[in-house]
Formats: sequence, C-alpha cells, structure tokens
Amino acid sequence: MVNSHESVRPGGESRTYPNYISAEAARGTEYEAFAGNNPDHQTILPFTRWMGGSMDYTPGIFQTKLDYYFPGDKRFVKTTLAKQLGLYVTMYMPLQMAADLPENYAKHMDAFQFIKDVAADWDDTKILSAEPGDYVVTARKAKGTENWFVGGITDENKREYTVDFSFLDKGKNTKQRFMKMEKMLIISTILKVIISTKKQITSKSKINFKMARSGGFAVSIKPVK
Repeated sequence: MVNSHESVRPGGESRTYPNYISAEAARGTEYEAFAGNNPDHQTILPFTRWMGGSMDYTPGIFQTKLDYYFPGDKRFVKTTLAKQLGLYVTMYMPLQMAADLPENYAKHMDAFQFIKDVAADWDDTKILSAEPGDYVVTARKAKGTENWFVGGITDENKREYTVDFSFLDKGKNTKQRFMKMEKMLIISTILKVIISTKKQITSKSKINFKMARSGGFAVSIKPVK
C-alpha cells in the first residue's frame, strides 16, 4: 500500500491503483505547530484538496502548546481537542493515525477512546451542512457495521449547530431502531472537554452542539443490542 506524504496533489490515482490509498499533498497538521494554518484551513480542504482523493492529514493533537516541549516557546496550535476528534469524521482518511505522544493521550483517555472507536473507511457519508471557510458537519456510517460517527469543525468563530439524526437507519416495519450514543465530546476551552453520554437516540432526535472558536464536536453512535 502507498501513502504518499509531502507529495503533489493527487488526481484520482486511487481509482486506477487501489493500493494507492492516501496522500498528504496540502498543508498538514505540522503546519499548525509552525503557526502557519489558520482555524479555517480544515474547513476549506474538503472543497479543494479532497476533490482529488483521500488525504493523510495526521489529526489527533491533544497537546496544543509548544511551551510543553520547548519552555518559553509562545507558539500554540490553533485548534481544540474536540476539533481534532471531529477531523477524524469530516476528513476522509482511510489510513488513520494518532499524531500525538502516548503520554498526552494518557491524560485524556475518555477522549482518546473516540480515536480507538472511529472507523477508517465508510459505507455511507452524509454531509449534513457545510460552508467553505466557515464550518463542516459530517455523518459517516462505519464500513460493515451499524455504527455511525458525527463530526463537526468550525473556523475562528464560535458556532452552534443542531444535528438532525434523521439519517439514522430505521428498523423494519418502520419501527425506530434505537441507538446508544457512546460518546459526545464538545470543547469549551483549549483543554477542557465536556464528555457526556445518552442512553438512546433515534432518527427523530435533534441535539444542539456549541462549538468554541476553532472548535468542534464528535459523536459515536452504536445500535442497542
């Protein structure tokens, strides 16, 4: 399998060569540490870079301050933890990774569970709402399962978005199929994460999410057995 990092923008090669699964070919996560990516960067890529094929963006940054590694360094990544989780859903990356250090994940194991659970490939994708340079909200159904994941990201502005879960599969004979919401993560500050769970959710459910500046949200949904 080929993952072409630091490469030119692909033009659909994966359609000809199935082993060509991903490429970077745009400003990736490392540029966030270089203070080169603005908060709206990831909200533009789905409309530009992703048109050529999947992207190896390397999300999952939990430690956002470079002073942690280099005392006195005032630079920081213009993101939030919940936005980093939302990227796993809003960006199509069939070769996934967790780009931070193990000790940084150990401090937020509840949030890291989302990375462990989220799929790398999908049977269905729903772009619930999006505006280039502003925000993206996406729902995806994990390949070969009944599990759904919802992710939202925003630019430098705070936003609220109400997710309409009508995309969830209905049961046979039009009966509602109850789903269990495993994790719902929202960010309020750089490192403060709000984590909650709900017992059940259906295709009639609607939930409002508040996203901080350069923030987001991430939801993991599994069917009730």
